[in-house]
Formats: sequence, C-alpha cells, structure tokens
Amino acid sequence: MSLVVAENLTKIYQMGTGKVAALNGVSFSLEKSSFISFIGPSGSGKTTLLNMIGCLDSPTSGIVTVDGQDTSFLSRSKKADFRGRKIGFIFQEFNLFPVLSVYENVEYPLIMVQDVGASERRERIEKVLEAVGMAEHAAKRPSQLSGGQKQRTAVARALVANPAIILADEPTANLDHETSMKIISLMKSMRDDFGTTFVFSTHDPKVVGEAEKIYVLEDGKIVREEA
Repeated sequence: MSLVVAENLTKIYQMGTGKVAALNGVSFSLEKSSFISFIGPSGSGKTTLLNMIGCLDSPTSGIVTVDGQDTSFLSRSKKADFRGRKIGFIFQEFNLFPVLSVYENVEYPLIMVQDVGASERRERIEKVLEAVGMAEHAAKRPSQLSGGQKQRTAVARALVANPAIILADEPTANLDHETSMKIISLMKSMRDDFGTTFVFSTHDPKVVGEAEKIYVLEDGKIVREEA
C-alpha cells in the first residue's frame, strides 16, 4: 500500500477580487521508505503540496491519504494529533528554539505532541542524536552551532517521534555545498536505518540528483515524472 496518495487535489486561494489555483488537479502516490523531490519554479505549487501532505492545510477539492488516513478534511485538532504521530518537518531556516539546548529542541515534539514518558523520551533522544552525530553537542544552544549542526539537530527533531514521513522544504538552502552533501547523505542513511519516507520541495540540484523519483510542477500541475 502506498504511504501517500493524492487524488485530483485542487487548492484555490482568494486573492483580492480574483482567485488563484495553487494546485490544479494533482494526483500521485508515494511509496514507503522512498526519497522523493517535488521541483518547479516559485509559485508552481510545491510548498502548497507539502502543506497538504503535512496536514497544515486542506484542499479545496480532492483527497489526500497519508498512511491509510484520509486527512483532507480532518478537524484542526485531529490534524494536529495526526501530524504529531505521523509527520516530521525540516525547514530551510532550521526553526530551532534559541533558548533551548540541542537536547531540549529534539525533546520538544515529544513533550508537546506525544504522551511519551521521561525514560522513553531520553532513550529516543539519545538514539537520534547519536545517529545524526550530535550527541556530544547535546547541551549547546543553537547560537553555538554551525549551519550544518543546526540542520542535523533539525533532522533529529523530525525523526524523534518515529514519523512515517518527513517533509523537507528547501532543507539545504542555507548550507554550503559540502555541508549540503553531508546532510543529504545523512538523510538517506536515516531513511535506510529508520525506514522513513523523505519528501522534498527544492530548487537544489544536489537534492534532486539524489532523489529516487522526481515530480516536476508548473502552474499547480504535475507536468512530468522522472525516476
């Protein structure tokens, strides 16, 4: 069974007196443990599509199913609960809390979203920090980290809840070439070790070059698939 299935997704936004179709009849399926990129020019619908998969927005019409659950029109609270259990996020700006340590940043989703006991939290956090090479930096604040270390922390935070899928919006945009390649390699290793599906919205040819399947978007439509 496919992990994500989108059927004729449409998203229309009201812009002043007019309407804009950010997505226009998009259909696709994503398999478990895959490494997928959505690419296309700005305004093509990439971020909107990730928001649909990530339960951050609802379609105007169509259906999106994630891990067997039709998430299209869940209530806000049910979407939040589903995100906490099934979906991780990685952003280009890292989105770490500056007042929290690396350890506390990774712990945050387990405290806020999931009912996970202290001993299990500690076990999960130590496991992912070791996996991403950040165990020795657990006590540091984000201001003490390099860009690559911040993104490694963000990867750990996304993984700690054992999500079925991680959505990464331009995750290498603020990293140099060498660091980008290390982060991409790290995420592929995490996919292999944890079985997590990674889905990227990106302009970065380094990310695209590592993808196992590529969907090209233009004007809210998938115009091409590449494997």
